[in-house]
Amino acid sequence: MFRRREAVPFAFVAEADRFRSNVTPPPRVRPSGSQLAGHTLIGLTVVAGLVGSLLFGLPALESGRAAGHSQQSEASDGR
Repeated sequence: MFRRREAVPFAFVAEADRFRSNVTPPPRVRPSGSQLAGHTLIGLTVVAGLVGSLLFGLPALESGRAAGHSQQSEASDGR
């Protein structure tokens, strides 16, 4: 619809590698000891939950039947 008639200067693209900002970012805030302990406890809780669910879930995933746990339904009883 509207066209720019003047040429677009592309020199700024070539100079972009040399450009440095004079604004420094704020320093990183170091977490306190209680924050580190909280993060560690949360991480340990998540890992313990995953390990616990794996330990409780593995018996349900076993495909073979154990010798002492044979089940027989009443329908196959033949009475």
